[in-house]
Amino acid sequence: MTANEDQEMELEALQSIYEGDDCFKELSPVSFQYRIGDLEDAKAFLLDISWPETYPETAPKISLDAFFNNRICPEVKKTIITKLEEQVEANLGTAMMYTLFEWAKENQQQLMETHHPVNNALTLTSSSESVINANFSSSKKKEKKEQLTKSQKRKLTGKTDNKGELPRGWNWADVIKHLSKTGGKDDD
Repeated sequence: MTANEDQEMELEALQSIYEGDDCFKELSPVSFQYRIGDLEDAKAFLLDISWPETYPETAPKISLDAFFNNRICPEVKKTIITKLEEQVEANLGTAMMYTLFEWAKENQQQLMETHHPVNNALTLTSSSESVINANFSSSKKKEKKEQLTKSQKRKLTGKTDNKGELPRGWNWADVIKHLSKTGGKDDD
C-alpha cells in the first residue's frame, strides 16, 4: 500500500470512530485536533497533529501551540510532546492516530502532574482604568432598527391595518386571475 492509501484508510477510520465526538476536530484531511479532558478542566489540553506526505512511514507533526493551551507552561508542553514522540516511535509504520489520542487520554494525569496554570492575560495596574473598562463593556450598543422615511411610513400604514397585517383581499387581482384559469366550465 502507498502512503496515500494508508492515509485515506486511517482518515476514514478516524471519521467513523470519532463521529459526533466534540473532542475531535478534522481541520483538513491531513490535520487534526483532539481535546484531552473536559473544557472546564484546568488540566485539559488540545493536541494538534498533522501528517506529512509520507505518513505513516514518517512521524506526524505534533503541536501544542493552539490558543487553548496558552495556560500550560512550556516545560509541561515539552514533556507531553516528548512522551507522545516516544509513542510515535513505537508505532512508526502503522496507523497511529487513534493510539496516540487514546494513550494521551489514559495518561492525562501523568502528563499534567507538574502543571501549574500560567496567566497570560493582561492585568491593569490602575483601578481607574478597570472602572473605565467595566463601564465601557456594560454599555454595548443596541442593534439599530431600520429607519424609514415619512413617505415609506405613509405607504406602509396605507397598506396594513393597526396590527401590521395586510387587509383581506389585498391581492384580489391575483385571485381572480387564478380562478379564471382553474374555474369550472359552463354547463350549457
